Amino acid sequence: MADVKTTAGEEAAAVTENADLLRFATAGSVDDGKSTLIGRLLLDSKSIFEDQLEAVESTSQSKGYDYTDLALLTDGLRSEREQGITIDVAYRYFATPNRKFIIADTPGHIQYTRNMVTGASTADLGLVLVDARQGLTEQSRRHAVLLSLLRVPHLVLAINKMDLVDWSEEVYEKIHREFTTFATKLNIPDLEVIPISALQGDNVVNRSENTPWYSGPTLMHHLEHVHVASDRDLVDTRFPVQYVIRPKSDQYHDFRGYAGQVAGGVLKKGDEVVVLPSGMTSTISKVELFDTEIAEAFPPMSVTVHLEDDVDVSRGDMIARPKNAPKPSQDIDTMICWMTNEPLRPRQKLAIKHTTRTGRAMVKDIQYRLDVNTLHRDQDTKELGLNEIGRVQLRTTVPLLCDPYSKNRTTGSFILIDEATGVTVGAGMINSAS
Repeated sequence: MADVKTTAGEEAAAVTENADLLRFATAGSVDDGKSTLIGRLLLDSKSIFEDQLEAVESTSQSKGYDYTDLALLTDGLRSEREQGITIDVAYRYFATPNRKFIIADTPGHIQYTRNMVTGASTADLGLVLVDARQGLTEQSRRHAVLLSLLRVPHLVLAINKMDLVDWSEEVYEKIHREFTTFATKLNIPDLEVIPISALQGDNVVNRSENTPWYSGPTLMHHLEHVHVASDRDLVDTRFPVQYVIRPKSDQYHDFRGYAGQVAGGVLKKGDEVVVLPSGMTSTISKVELFDTEIAEAFPPMSVTVHLEDDVDVSRGDMIARPKNAPKPSQDIDTMICWMTNEPLRPRQKLAIKHTTRTGRAMVKDIQYRLDVNTLHRDQDTKELGLNEIGRVQLRTTVPLLCDPYSKNRTTGSFILIDEATGVTVGAGMINSAS
């Protein structure tokens, strides 16, 4: 019995740890210092090994640099290093005593908009860097617009290279005012503006003596303490079924569980639920994490749900509350980021994957293309090209159990797949469905 209690306690602790995870995406113009900043975070939080640091120092010396290029910690591909830019999305993981982090270092070039959309789609926080000497650029504004479109709830504007403008408070205030004014046009619920020097480490992990006029938090302090739990939808119960577990063994003769990741709400024993799209109702008999029964499950936990009744449930179905269930919809109004060279056109047919449900979709209409630099809507467009974003009407062959993206980023998003090649060609956000 002692072993069982210990195991349950360890898994409960794991749940707590997983709940306190921050995913954040970096964005900014080329050479604004995104990769250097991430390298500084990893170094000052003691999240890299000595041999890694020695390798970076050696590479920096061989290139003739008079400083350690911390950007090499994240720019993993040799071709990227040679160009001095980040092309793909580089993911890094680190932790402090207060929180775990997943970083998506996204590219700055406009031709890699799709990469940024990929990196920021699951982010809790967006980190936009600007060069203090350059101020806000077209790319800085575009990245802020994309983060707003993707409904990233928290945004940090890091004004980097403050050491190159002599730590001027006037420069900081000018960029602060300009960005704050621009942000009023966007959907940015939480904004923090921090002056830093990624190369020297000022205001990254440790507070800088060079900014006595700045009273806000350091970047690391803000990342450790920004509150993200309330960003998730804990009201509308959504549990897309990923797998039906039926061992069919003597030990688990009557075992039947439904595994998946909680996308919304709270699941607990005794809750009355409905299985969609069939509409069959039942009651939750227990919720398990691995082999341990738990009191409740919430986003983004992956659990197994058991029902009192032997109802028909399969992959792609969704468990919800009877009085608060999504309406199955086949006509959906969306915003799509197109990710391939062949344009998206009306009447085009594609495979669609929404949560754990798959089907086919046809493009009914392209209403407009959105210019992410100016927010202008080009209503004369007849197609969407690579890296372009537009409002598109889709008709699906199977009913989607969806919510508006503004309400739930998991049940409000989907991907489009080329049926011939199996390649993901588009990522979409649902505005409404009928």
